[in-house]
Amino acid sequence: MRFWFARNSEVPIREQIVTQIVLGILCDDLKPGQRLPSTRELARRFHLHPNTISAAYRQLERDRWVAFRRGSGVYIRKSKPEAPLSSALALDQLIANLFRSAREMGAPLAAVHAQLRRWLALQPPDHFLLIEPDEELRRIAAAEIRRAVTLPVTDVAPQSGRVREALEGAIPVALPGNAEAVRQALPPGAELLALQLRSVPSSLDVWLPAPADALIAIASRLPGFLKSARTMLIAAGFESDSLVFRDAREPGWQEGLKQVAAVVCDSVTAAEVPKGCRVIAFPLIAESSLEELRRYQKFVTDPLARSL
Repeated sequence: MRFWFARNSEVPIREQIVTQIVLGILCDDLKPGQRLPSTRELARRFHLHPNTISAAYRQLERDRWVAFRRGSGVYIRKSKPEAPLSSALALDQLIANLFRSAREMGAPLAAVHAQLRRWLALQPPDHFLLIEPDEELRRIAAAEIRRAVTLPVTDVAPQSGRVREALEGAIPVALPGNAEAVRQALPPGAELLALQLRSVPSSLDVWLPAPADALIAIASRLPGFLKSARTMLIAAGFESDSLVFRDAREPGWQEGLKQVAAVVCDSVTAAEVPKGCRVIAFPLIAESSLEELRRYQKFVTDPLARSL
């Protein structure tokens, strides 16, 4: 079996050894009973530290891919582990089989790379990527998007420097106020879905008129939510003295909430309010924007829709 190592990769050499041997077993490049190169042999051939190779072999033994024979060496076990493959390893197996088939038919590696790039370019995006600098706001918005769509949802902060890397296969979305700044971080011509926020007054309609002398708690990890909820509740007729504020980032913020008439909170904090409390959760993202995401999802996942 041929080994290769990317020395400047973020993947440790030990993990590269383990993965290549496991894939070799799964793809039948390594046969049951076959002896692996000795630690000293691999270390000399590839200028690796012997401890790194020994650690990889020990992991393979723990996972029941290989067996040590005292005084003889390391051998591929006759039976594979019964545990199901992880999704990442299953994908690695498919890719390894592809490259092995290409080698058998004599296809040059450059041609394989070119065809793979062409196929990847033809594939529609397979997940939404929320780009938002505020960590708490990003957490709340991502949770609401996940409840509205079936495609996976990931998120990234634009200041992290990982936006372009995270864009691969993604439909980028941003919240208002940051949409223009996010566009500056995207490659030229990249599409961005700018979401709209839900109207707080319309969310309050069902709770008006304000009940007299009712003690209301406002809870959130998002400072902007605490401030805007206070403003809107007072404008809607609630007395300022009847409002209790809880920053959900602080320890003990849930204490005493069972004594209030209701807890006004964002959609993520709502799941952390003690049971038995009356919860009034204000969704962040406008329903029109969530519907736009669902339409976009249908477009990229339905071949008939894309052909129209």
